[in-house]
Amino acid sequence: MKKKIAGLLVAAVMVTSALVGCGTNTAETEAAETNAAVEANTVEDNAVAEGTEAAEVIIESGDGVLVVGFDQDFPPMGFVGASGEFEGFDLDLAAEVANRLGKEVQYQPIAWDAKDMELESGNIDCVWNGFTINGREDKYTWTDAYMNNSQVFVVKGDSGITTPADLAGKVVEVQMDSSGEAAIEAATELVASFQTLTKVADYNTAFMDLESGAADAIVMDDIVASYQIEQRDANFVILEEALAPEEYGVGFKLGNEELRDQVQAALEEMAADGTMAEISNKWFAKDITIIGK
Repeated sequence: MKKKIAGLLVAAVMVTSALVGCGTNTAETEAAETNAAVEANTVEDNAVAEGTEAAEVIIESGDGVLVVGFDQDFPPMGFVGASGEFEGFDLDLAAEVANRLGKEVQYQPIAWDAKDMELESGNIDCVWNGFTINGREDKYTWTDAYMNNSQVFVVKGDSGITTPADLAGKVVEVQMDSSGEAAIEAATELVASFQTLTKVADYNTAFMDLESGAADAIVMDDIVASYQIEQRDANFVILEEALAPEEYGVGFKLGNEELRDQVQAALEEMAADGTMAEISNKWFAKDITIIGK
């Protein structure tokens, strides 16, 4: 904007000089100078107004968007669907919450082990993707839990593995920086019996390893495991003995209580009017949410 204004002022001086050089009288010269100055001021005022308007649009856009961080390889909570679009139970919840808050939802895929950095930097407003509260209570500002879950073992149906004790000498995989990792590492005696405990980037990799025989078991969320097994139509089973119970919530940067409270109020409203149950039925054929119950 400053460059444009400077250019106009130079042009005004050049016009004035040209008029004087041609023998224009003083009155005409003063008129030319006045007109040039008025034109320059008008352009400057318009530029300032345009700059202000642009700044207001940016501010309004920032306030009017809910940026949801999620793992795009975590069906049915959040993933890339057959259409190539992001979809999932948690993403549907987030979209409805954003709508009720008068915001636009923006789905932001993240590396799960980089979620803290994404929150701290402000790249995302929250982590909403089967995010386990247990063990992380003091690291984030949380909504109330909206769903119960547990960490379980997934194995091949014909593996002969029926209890966690049968995993002795076996290769077990878990997603890095997940609640499953925290749960299995707390079971030190059990882990000591494994041949190896391998950490992978996502559960799609773990399921491919299980199918190929590169892994003997996966530690993961029960809800996600059940959905994966159904969708893959493969001979995988979940061991009856769970590793650890847990709860899902929406996590915000520590101290961001204002946005948390807005989202919490919207979730409670959705639970009360049946919208949350409707979304749950869409994905799980039953209502497995717990808010208001």
